[in-house]
Amino acid sequence: MVVIFSGLMMVPMGFAIWDHDDAEQPFILATALTLTSGLAMSLLTRRFRRELQPRDGFVLVGLTWLVLPLFGALPLVLALPGLAFTDAYFEAMSAFTATGATVLTGLDRLPLSVNVWRCFMMWAGGLGIIVLAVAVLPLLGVGGAQLFKAETAGPMKDQKLTPRMADTARAIWGTYGLLSLACWLSYRAAGMSSIDAFLHMCTTVSLGGFSNYDASIGHFQSQSIEAVAIVFMMLCGVNLLLYFAAWQRRTLGVLWRNAEVRAFVGAVLGVTLLISAFLTVNQEYPDFISALRHTAFHVVSIATTTGYASHDYAQWPLFAPLLMILLGCFATCAGSTGGGIKMVRMILLAKQSSRELVRIVHPRAVNPVTLAGQAVGDRVMQGVIAFMMMYGATIVGLTMALLFTGLEPITAFTAVVACVNNIGPGLGEVGPAVNYGGLSAVQTWICTAAMLLGRLELLSVLVLMTPRFWRN
Repeated sequence: MVVIFSGLMMVPMGFAIWDHDDAEQPFILATALTLTSGLAMSLLTRRFRRELQPRDGFVLVGLTWLVLPLFGALPLVLALPGLAFTDAYFEAMSAFTATGATVLTGLDRLPLSVNVWRCFMMWAGGLGIIVLAVAVLPLLGVGGAQLFKAETAGPMKDQKLTPRMADTARAIWGTYGLLSLACWLSYRAAGMSSIDAFLHMCTTVSLGGFSNYDASIGHFQSQSIEAVAIVFMMLCGVNLLLYFAAWQRRTLGVLWRNAEVRAFVGAVLGVTLLISAFLTVNQEYPDFISALRHTAFHVVSIATTTGYASHDYAQWPLFAPLLMILLGCFATCAGSTGGGIKMVRMILLAKQSSRELVRIVHPRAVNPVTLAGQAVGDRVMQGVIAFMMMYGATIVGLTMALLFTGLEPITAFTAVVACVNNIGPGLGEVGPAVNYGGLSAVQTWICTAAMLLGRLELLSVLVLMTPRFWRN
């Protein structure tokens, strides 16, 4: 995995050599160190080769998402004098988990290769380098399925449209690649330069939200660019396996017949109209159309956990930005590049709640929870309920940890929600007009842990902390 990661580093290194920027030597050194480290670890452990077991998949995924940001932070530390290791690791973790929270300012003045690395690392982490490894390294054999299940999002991780797990991973990455190409061409057509289009393509399809400008998408002051971003953020908020299924069956009806997609689109549309009306009534904009234009972009950006901003929406009445952040906790579909709880879990929880209400009135009624016309097994429902309990405990626990460090309540709560759900900007001291650079080292590490937990959907990380996991 580290050797593959060193290959990704050659992309920003190529930009550094081509542009002769100040990060040329740091990237050459960082790439060499990463490649050497990966090869050394591989050589030292070759004699222990064996088939991966189920538990090995969780260990490898956890270690990968801890170690790769360490190497990802290396060129940042070398290229940006004065950048603390804590901040560099936070930046790399934010990129790799497609969170979009940053501690850096003056992005417009950074070396081109540094911005390329931040955005390209986000593109690679959008679907997960583990899935990439399963797609291109069938040598993993049976273990590939374990890695795929530990890495992918959502309660129904056994879903696959091809006989072999590696083929399913290739289908996902093929779809991801086509969306990336279409997004780049669309940004170019909307007026971006080739470099800007490449960087924002990386962070749009990954639903990460990094930009090479401090003003984010607001730098361009372009309705066309915002429209392109809205379209592709919505497209990438949908389960990518559904696009493959639509191509196989030659019909787009596969998408709209999916209950999760309909709920995703309905929630985003409903909240957009509600906030637009709210801002119009509160005279934040002169008319509903003006409010709708600004609201639509930011609701889609936050709901899909991207985190782009065209202006400081934190200045709106608190109801609006807080509702957007809460929507970002669950709006995206399982199998998308977005973060959060995932809409399918919310649908199942709503149906389970309805089931319990019916059971109170009719104790003997047979009323199973169904999805797409099929009964959902008790094991899936137990997993959803367990996840939600751990999710709530994680949000409360990390928020209390930030409050213990002296952070004010709005900042602490929204920072945790934004990091666990991989949204990026929060409110208060971590709002869209500022960043996470004002946090202390302890607070930064808490937010770093929150991003990791959220990206791997809590249980994949927390299971490693249980004594039973390590017993034979």
